[in-house]
Amino acid sequence: MQFKIKSQEDFWAGIMFIGFGLLAVVVARDYPMGSAMRMGPGYFPTYLGIIMMIMGAIIAFRSTMVQGEGIRRFGWRGLFFLSLAFGVYGFLIDTMDIGFVISIAAVVVLSTMATREFDWKECLMLTAVLTLGTVAVFIW
Repeated sequence: MQFKIKSQEDFWAGIMFIGFGLLAVVVARDYPMGSAMRMGPGYFPTYLGIIMMIMGAIIAFRSTMVQGEGIRRFGWRGLFFLSLAFGVYGFLIDTMDIGFVISIAAVVVLSTMATREFDWKECLMLTAVLTLGTVAVFIW
């Protein structure tokens, strides 16, 4: 029986799950496991890693049966702006001590710039709603 990959995105997603699951198991191997009743620090990452590897194997195997579109270009814009947003938030909160409200507003603005369909009007409305929502939840 010959396996032919019909869906590259499913195949590589499965490989990614297997890789992250294997990494979790390897990192957690030095932690005490414990038992189901008294879980140690290695219990959750080990079993989560095993579940991820099983899911990855199923997804990778499924890529031989389901037709896919193929892999598109990598989203560098999203990676850049989301990383920048998290870095700016940490910088504003910790180093500049500017405050929660301005830091949240900066994160929302930078995060909305990660999409190709960026619109300033939507960005400002979303910033206002999310900033007020986080203030309501975490401050009031």
